[in-house]
Amino acid sequence: MFYIRNFEGNKNEFEFFQEMLYESVIIPVNKPSKEVLLNSPDIRKYHEGWGRKGDTVLIAFDAENQTVGAVWYRLFDENNKSYGYIDSNTPEIGIAVSKDVRGRGRGLGTLLMRKIIQQAQDEGYNTISLSVDLENSVAINIYNKLGFQDYEVVGTSKTMIYKL
Repeated sequence: MFYIRNFEGNKNEFEFFQEMLYESVIIPVNKPSKEVLLNSPDIRKYHEGWGRKGDTVLIAFDAENQTVGAVWYRLFDENNKSYGYIDSNTPEIGIAVSKDVRGRGRGLGTLLMRKIIQQAQDEGYNTISLSVDLENSVAINIYNKLGFQDYEVVGTSKTMIYKL
């Protein structure tokens, strides 16, 4: 059993969000430390100055009130494109589930994705996007089942779009 709520902005939740951001970056071999990766220019843009217009995080908790996953989105623009950039009105989603919950068939990732889709719809967005590693077939299958469509492939990542 999981429950999901909006990010409250406290230090512990922000640190958990950063941990989940780190987990969401797939680097199969020689992944840099959390500090190094999160401070690299390509990744720092996903969390630096968090709390601006369009920033949204949902945090998942288990029955013992432990944080077990997060999903988020952020708007980017032409001068600061993200990996899954479509346009300045399309937030890009990121998601991660804690290692001890991941892959256990409990559906937390799907639940988080459904909640963030609903959140984006409630906030009036027309589309949302995400970037996924081409090797991450499990995630790609889930995104397809949820209704995401292929947009483009750049390097080792696929950008997908969901029309709300």
